[in-house]
Amino acid sequence: MIAQIKGSVATRATDHVVIDCSGVGYLLFVSSRTLSEVPAAGKAVTLLSELIVREDAMQLYGFYSESERGLFRQLISVAGVGPKMALSALSGSSAGQLRRAIASSDSKLFQAVPGIGKKTAERIILELREKVSDELAAEPPDQGESPNDARLLAREGLVTLGYELAEAESLLDAVGADIEISEPEEMIAAALRGARAA
Repeated sequence: MIAQIKGSVATRATDHVVIDCSGVGYLLFVSSRTLSEVPAAGKAVTLLSELIVREDAMQLYGFYSESERGLFRQLISVAGVGPKMALSALSGSSAGQLRRAIASSDSKLFQAVPGIGKKTAERIILELREKVSDELAAEPPDQGESPNDARLLAREGLVTLGYELAEAESLLDAVGADIEISEPEEMIAAALRGARAA
């Protein structure tokens, strides 16, 4: 089991990163939330990981927080939910938000995820509600899992405006390379200016 990858960022794409560890490049599929925490190429990074072994492939999935990895493991334990679908859910909402949705039987949050229909959303809640409710009761209140929530809000805003997720990430990457801004509204405005200039 490969539990953690530490090295320098070799590649940072829309759905994965490659981390160079002493000359060996490990490709890890990541959620948008984790991707927003991965620095630019050449910078040091440490990600928690999960190795999924199948008949035709061995794939690594990377996570910025233990909370995200833990929920990923729970989601893929549900019949009909694969790793890519679990990452899509974690891209749209934080692990804390998803856990609270499960505990409160809010299937609509999951139905908003591409590929998750009503039956699958209800199955996730049915199978995980008791376990997740117990975990939430034992944890302190969510303090916000990521310092980059502003970027996530900006990304969601761009998607709402009609951009594909990959396009939104690219626009925000360009903004981050040029200027330092902390408010999601400013990020969206700068991204839109960049899109018009392109």
